[in-house]
Amino acid sequence: MRIGPYELSAPLFLSPLAGYTNLPMRLTVRELGGLGWATTDLVNARSLIERNHTALKLVESCPEDRPLAIQLFGSVPEEMRDAALICEQLGAQSVDINMGCPVKKVVKIGGGSAMMTELDKTAALVRGMIAAVKIPVTAKMRLGWDDDNQTAPDLVRVLEDAGVAAIFVHGRTRAQGFSGTVNLTGIRAVVQAAKSIPVIGNGDVTTPEAAKHMIEQTGCTGVSIGRGAFYDPWIFRRTDHYLRTGELLPEPALEERLRVMRRHFERYCEFYGEENGAKHFRKVAPWYAKRFGPSKPFKARIITMKSRADFEAAVTEFLHWRRQFCDESGVLKPQYAPGALVASFMRDPDDPVFARESIPVPKGPVDTW
Repeated sequence: MRIGPYELSAPLFLSPLAGYTNLPMRLTVRELGGLGWATTDLVNARSLIERNHTALKLVESCPEDRPLAIQLFGSVPEEMRDAALICEQLGAQSVDINMGCPVKKVVKIGGGSAMMTELDKTAALVRGMIAAVKIPVTAKMRLGWDDDNQTAPDLVRVLEDAGVAAIFVHGRTRAQGFSGTVNLTGIRAVVQAAKSIPVIGNGDVTTPEAAKHMIEQTGCTGVSIGRGAFYDPWIFRRTDHYLRTGELLPEPALEERLRVMRRHFERYCEFYGEENGAKHFRKVAPWYAKRFGPSKPFKARIITMKSRADFEAAVTEFLHWRRQFCDESGVLKPQYAPGALVASFMRDPDDPVFARESIPVPKGPVDTW
């Protein structure tokens, strides 16, 4: 698939998730393979114009972090236009407009999901951004404000006429937040409303099978993965392989999980400094631990770490403690092995293959979503 002049290596996208999809995360999943496109955390347009330190950290990148979109939120046309120009100057391949975030601080200024309620005003803002930059402009939206106002199909028509290069749609309304299941019928309606631009589906993609199911049921051109990538950073590689061959790759062993977690942690230390990096990584390490099997002491220890030494001590202590649950070859006994996460998109609770197991919202800036 293509976005503007860019041909993607895979139709798979890393969704922006506030406080998590920073440069260390993006580089880690890119290195594992299968990721076609990534987007930064959402950044306030005005803060970027003012060269706010936090905003600049959110959009910090490097040559290995390509192709990359910077996601902006805001509602003042002139600010969004000027911020888009800055994104282009920073070397981004695209600017993505956040029209889906339900967080109060974003919506109350007319950004995020609020942009889905005033189509003419939103279209004018988008046209100004497109006229100002040479790189593609895309939009991320939800199905609508609530079940009674599912305006996404109408908005897609307006945005395509305005010149956007692609649409990302999360299959829930603003009112839903992350509750309930993703509405594949709603995503399909958005796909059918678009004339020619790609529509990328998002929501509850936790396995390669879930990604294929979304594509088959909605007709979307690609799939964007958010929370599923925190639970399984290998999901892009495994999904890309599955879509190409129909073969499911085995899940990585503990040694590989520890290797990638260490690499991810080291990138945090390099990006934020050792002490701040260790503190920020406290909220990331428990996600890796969800696939370790029994790991309660590790989770308790890791959320207090302040340094590289603390991190390595937590890993060493965990591996020693874990032996009691393993057989003589060091493999977890079956009763202690982590249950395979199954797709949370299916509606049939009686289907044992697709029994629903949801992924919680990560702790941090998105707590109120």
